[in-house]
Amino acid sequence: MTALNTSVALLLLLPILLTGVCPQRPREVYVKAGEMASLFCPHTGHQQRLTWTSHILPERDLDLTEDMSSSERRRTGLLVHGRNLVVLEASINHQGNYSCSLGNRSRRFWFRLTVLPAQSPELEPRTTYSQTCFTPEACTLRCPTANTPAQDIPNMTINEIVWHKEGESSTPYYISSVEEKDGGIYTCVRSYLYGGQMYNKTFAVALDVQPGRQSEQPRILSPHANDVFHVDLGSALVIDCRAVMYSEFEEVFWLSGDSFVDTNESLPVYYNYTSESTGTEIKMTASLVFREVSAEDLSKRYTCKLESESVPSTFVTVTLEQKASLNFLVEALWIGIGIVIVLTVMAAVLYIKLKKSIVFSLQDAQTCHGSTSGGKSYDALLVSYKNEEDTGMMELDRKWMKSILEERFGYAVYDCGIMRGKGDALSERIQQSRTVILVPTSSDGCLESGLLSHNHIALMKQSSRVVLIRSESSASPRSEELQHLAKDGHCVTWKGTSSRLSSSSFWKELQCYLPVPQQTKRRPLLSTFTKHDNCEAMDTHYC
Repeated sequence: MTALNTSVALLLLLPILLTGVCPQRPREVYVKAGEMASLFCPHTGHQQRLTWTSHILPERDLDLTEDMSSSERRRTGLLVHGRNLVVLEASINHQGNYSCSLGNRSRRFWFRLTVLPAQSPELEPRTTYSQTCFTPEACTLRCPTANTPAQDIPNMTINEIVWHKEGESSTPYYISSVEEKDGGIYTCVRSYLYGGQMYNKTFAVALDVQPGRQSEQPRILSPHANDVFHVDLGSALVIDCRAVMYSEFEEVFWLSGDSFVDTNESLPVYYNYTSESTGTEIKMTASLVFREVSAEDLSKRYTCKLESESVPSTFVTVTLEQKASLNFLVEALWIGIGIVIVLTVMAAVLYIKLKKSIVFSLQDAQTCHGSTSGGKSYDALLVSYKNEEDTGMMELDRKWMKSILEERFGYAVYDCGIMRGKGDALSERIQQSRTVILVPTSSDGCLESGLLSHNHIALMKQSSRVVLIRSESSASPRSEELQHLAKDGHCVTWKGTSSRLSSSSFWKELQCYLPVPQQTKRRPLLSTFTKHDNCEAMDTHYC
C-alpha cells in the first residue's frame, strides 16, 4: 500500500475515531492543486449559527466561522461565507475531511476534499464534463459550476469565463451552426479576484457532435409534480423517484422543504438510491423511505431534484395526505343515501303537484288547437240522458246551467234538446263540439229510443271530451252505451239545490274539465278561483 493510500485510509477513519460514531457517507470533492474549490452546506436553519470544522489535523479539529480574521484566512487559505467554505488555493495541506453543523452539532454533513496534482491520471476524468450538440443546430458551450463559490461573497470579483481548445488561438463559447469538426475537448477557466490576488477554477468540457436530431436531456420520469400520496399514520412508505440521465456527473436526491434528506438509514426519514447503466443512458432511482409516517410528515413538502451540469436542474414536489377513516366513509355513505331519499321525495311531491296542471294545460292546448284546425263551432254540447233512479236535473236546472256557461264563462253551448229524435243531426253536432256534457234527467232525453248508437260513442271518444253529470244518489249508469262513455270520461256530481251555488264543488269541478273557451271575454266563476291552481288541489274523478 502506498503512502498516499495509507493517508487517505487514515483520513476516512479519523471522524470515527474522533466522534465515536459512524458518520454519513461523505460527499467526494476533487480539486486540482493550486486551484479554488468551494464546499456548500445543505443545512437551512436560519436561526442557528452554522459552523464549519476542519478535521485534517490529527491533534485537533479546527472550527471555521465567518468571524475569522483576515490574517487567519491568509494563514489557512480558507474563507467562510454563509453556507460556503471556500478553499482559495488548494494544496496537499487542505486535503482531508470537513463537516458543517448547526447549534449543538448533533447532526453533521461530511465532505472529503481530495487534492490532485496537475499530472495525476485521476484529474482528467474527475474534472471533465460531457456535452452533446447536434448538427446543424446552434450550440452554446456551458462551463460547469460544480464546487464554485457563491456569487455574493463580499470583496470577491467574478471575471468573464475564458474558453480554449487545443490548436486554436481563440475559442467562442457559442457556435451558430455546429459541425462534426467542432467536437473535442474544450477548457473553460473561471477566475475570481479576492484580496488583490487572482484565483482560478478550471474545467474540461468534452463536446460530442452528433448528426442532427433532438438532444437527449436528463429528466425525472416519476413521480409527477404535485402528486399526493395517501397514507395511514404509523405506516411505512417508500416513494421512488425514477430518472434517466446521460452523464455520471448528474445526480438525483430528495429534499424535505429546503433541507437535504439524509442517507442515514437509522433516521425516521432517509433516502437511498440505485442506478443501472445501459449504453449511454443511466437509469437512477432515489427512494424516499418513511419508517413510520407521522403527523409532522403530512405537513411537509418533499422534492425530488435532478441536478445536472448540462441543463438546468429539474424538480418534482409531492405531498402526503392521510387516508380517510372507515367511520368517515360510513358517514359519507349515509349522508349520500339521505340526500338521495330527500331528492326522491321532493321529486315525487313535485310530480304530484304539477301532474294535474300539466295534464290540463295539454288538454286545453290540444282542444284549442283542434278547434282552430277543425273549425268546431261549439265549446260544449248538452246531451240529456234518462236517469234510472228517476232523479236528475230539472229542465229549469239544465237551462240555468246552459245560461251560466254561456253568459258567465263565455262558452258557445248547443243544447240537443231541440233536435229530439234526429240521430244524424246528433252526430253532426258531436263533430262540431269540443266537449260533450251528459246531463241526467228524470224523463226521456235526447238519448231515448236507442238514439245513442256505437257510432255516436266512437264520435264522442274521437273528437270530443266527455263529461258525465250524475246525481248524488245514483249508481253507475245501467245503459251499456253510457257505461262505454263513462269508462274514459270525467264525472261531476249534481247535488241538487246546493250545486246551484257559484261556490259549490260542482261548478269548480265542471270548470276544471272544460277547455278554455274560444271567446276571449270571460268572467271567472269566483274572484279567487283560477283554473289550474285550484284543479291541482282536486282529485281527478273518472266515472
